Amino acid sequence: MLRWSGGLAGRRIRFALLLLAACGLIASGTAAGEEPAAMRSLANRELGWPSTEQWRRVIFLQDHNTRVVVLGTTLLGLAAGTIGSFTLLRKRALMGDALSHATLPGIGLAFIVATQLGFDGKTLPVLLLGAAVTGMIGVAGIVFIRSLTRLSEDTALGVVLSVFFGAGVAVLGVIQQMESGHSAGLESFIYGKTASMLPSDAWLIGGTGFVSCLVCFALFKELKLLCFDDGFAGSEGYSVTLLDGILMLLVVVVTIVGLQAVGLILVIALLVTPAAAARFWTHQLTRMVLLASGLGAISGMLGSATSALFPQLPSGAMIVLVATALFLFSMMLGPARGLLPRWLRRWRLNSSIERQHLMRGIYELLESRGYQGPENGDPIPSVSLDDLLRLRSWTMRRLKHGIRKAEEAGLLVQLPNQQIKVNKSGYHEAARLTHEHRLWEMYLITHAEVAATQVDRSADAIEHVLEPEMIDRLERLLQQSQRSTRVVDSPHPLSHD
Repeated sequence: MLRWSGGLAGRRIRFALLLLAACGLIASGTAAGEEPAAMRSLANRELGWPSTEQWRRVIFLQDHNTRVVVLGTTLLGLAAGTIGSFTLLRKRALMGDALSHATLPGIGLAFIVATQLGFDGKTLPVLLLGAAVTGMIGVAGIVFIRSLTRLSEDTALGVVLSVFFGAGVAVLGVIQQMESGHSAGLESFIYGKTASMLPSDAWLIGGTGFVSCLVCFALFKELKLLCFDDGFAGSEGYSVTLLDGILMLLVVVVTIVGLQAVGLILVIALLVTPAAAARFWTHQLTRMVLLASGLGAISGMLGSATSALFPQLPSGAMIVLVATALFLFSMMLGPARGLLPRWLRRWRLNSSIERQHLMRGIYELLESRGYQGPENGDPIPSVSLDDLLRLRSWTMRRLKHGIRKAEEAGLLVQLPNQQIKVNKSGYHEAARLTHEHRLWEMYLITHAEVAATQVDRSADAIEHVLEPEMIDRLERLLQQSQRSTRVVDSPHPLSHD
């Protein structure tokens, strides 16, 4: 009995072990039946952090679908950045927005016509042809409203944008009532459907983008004139209307080919954002165009690659978000117009102005005490901080900041008992600044009819922008045939006299 019970227990244990082993085999079989990470594509919408293998396959573009999408969006970003630079400078940035919305009814109408004629209504060239037709009609509508009415351009853009988008939504509603309407998938043109891009689409985007960039660089000088001074371009014999039409045609082309990638709502971001970001880095048009092209290409490449790593994220939105991140980075750190460099330049200018006011105040104090300069061998007297505070509306903190900057520049030294003393180079710098200030005062009194009692403050507001050439010009105006180190007399009584 005990042996039978022990045998039963042993059989139960063996059964449990077999059951666990079977579960393990089933689990391993299920794991083996899962789609390998390496086989995932852009169409995979599973959630989860990508594996190392997925990172490697996306970075090295080992999947065919990833290669097609990344190549197509990179070329689209490059072309959009190039053309967007000219539209931004031409102040036609919203033209692409109105144009892209104007393509929606054309897509729907092309589908209806092709279906009624017995063709495949979902053929991409047919849909893009319809989009191009209504897009051009939208541009013509904007030009018509702007030229024949007194409405401003932004009003014309708003009217065309809203009317054509409403018509497009209405056409899509009609399509939904058709027998084949439910399978049309035309709503993908609104938000884009990058993952479904085919090699032929990538070639279409690359070809049209290359031709568009080629036209831009062939007409670079003419488009540059159009963007900065269309009146001068017209006076030189260039047809402003023709150049404007060519630029709008390029916008139409890029917008149409970009519909498949990012959709009609987001395609404007590729035309505007890279160009706006490049504007923060340079003031030179050639560099701006090259930078905008590069930023657009990087946006397309990184956005589509991110969507390949995280299939749950739509590609068009990721491309726009990457472009926006590059724009924010440029807005903060761009050396030409970025917020941080501009703040640093303003801070340095204010520090320089404070130092110049301090040196001029020191000179005027020494001048009021009859000091003639170190050339005759007399030591330079020191001045007190209290005397300087009475000269201007300085606070002690601002005064000490100016003194510290002047001391760092090697113009003066601080002495005990709240005294400072300029050295020889500091005295000559103070004399130069006072001389330039009084030149401005004389110029304002002579040519701007500013009262002598008010000229000191007016000269303060503009003297810090003086360039050496301007100083020479002012001295010539004041009939000082040769420049000397002698400081001209103040044209008004000084406050400490």
